Amino acid sequence: MDGNGRWAKKRFLPRVAGHKAGVEAVRTVVRAAAEMGLEAMTLYAFSSENWKRPEEEVNDLMGLMKRFILSDLDEFAANDVRLKIIGNWRALAPDVVELIEGALERTAGNSRTTLAVALNYGAQDELVRAANAAAADGAITAEAIEAHLDTADLPPLDLLIRTSGEVRLSNFLLWQSAYAELYFTDKLWPDFKPADLQAALDHFARRERRYGGL
Repeated sequence: MDGNGRWAKKRFLPRVAGHKAGVEAVRTVVRAAAEMGLEAMTLYAFSSENWKRPEEEVNDLMGLMKRFILSDLDEFAANDVRLKIIGNWRALAPDVVELIEGALERTAGNSRTTLAVALNYGAQDELVRAANAAAADGAITAEAIEAHLDTADLPPLDLLIRTSGEVRLSNFLLWQSAYAELYFTDKLWPDFKPADLQAALDHFARRERRYGGL
């Protein structure tokens, strides 16, 4: 979900205004994804590299994350949406961890769709953790690593969407995207609408997926 800062800059607004608009886009797109019947959606909210940003912006992002969970938790519960957090989220501030634990517990039994939020997440870190866990179990194999990924209980990644014209993965779901279809759009994330999600799905439907075969 890239482009919040540029969205704000184009409007001569502070960066936090772009992040707030980005949260609204999350709400709209998540609702649409559930209505479209998507089994799972993973959103990259805060990377392990985002700590390099100014402290004020980091605090703003964490505050927005907390408010999003608090304000939308009832809607998740009412609409049978399971919330999942991937990444090293337990290293966050204790109040954030407590809030996340409560949200995960409350939505654990929901099954209509899963909203996974990548928080303090980096794919390289995920792979290191998975490899260490696999080694502790006795064997480092592809199957063992996959079983220890943060996404082990999610369906395989089919489609990876990146907004704002950036054409790279930026340390996101590197293992999972091995055979995912990639879709890049120039739309800034706050401008990404359900129609844009549908366009990405339509594009995906026209792809021929061979997984290395013929």
